Amino acid sequence: MAELHQSQQAGKHPTSQQIVKATTAVTAGGSLLVLSGLTLTATVILLTIATPLLVIFSPVIVPAVMTVSLLLMGFLASGGFGVAGITAMSWIYGYVTGRHPPGADQLEQARLKLAGKAREMKDRAEQFGHQVIS
Repeated sequence: MAELHQSQQAGKHPTSQQIVKATTAVTAGGSLLVLSGLTLTATVILLTIATPLLVIFSPVIVPAVMTVSLLLMGFLASGGFGVAGITAMSWIYGYVTGRHPPGADQLEQARLKLAGKAREMKDRAEQFGHQVIS
């Protein structure tokens, strides 16, 4: 574009290279516009043909689509739960065998905190028991 503007300012005619570029651009653009129009036309025609079929078969299609979607969701959920279970079992195996998997320190802190609270509750229960007896 800048080349065309500069050549016109200098009073020269467009070069053959510029003409080829413009011709190629017009050809490519026109072809894409024609293809776009054909696609739109085909879509409208197919939608016109398919609409009565969808209305006629909708009592069958809607439950079928719902069934297939429920089946797919079930299989995907099952696969996800399976992967989660295998991952958890792998983590537990690593923890039990002493490989120190990620998060083992946090689990150990939580275990110690829980054991401390359990001891505290046991002591309180014993104190309460002694108070009730005496």
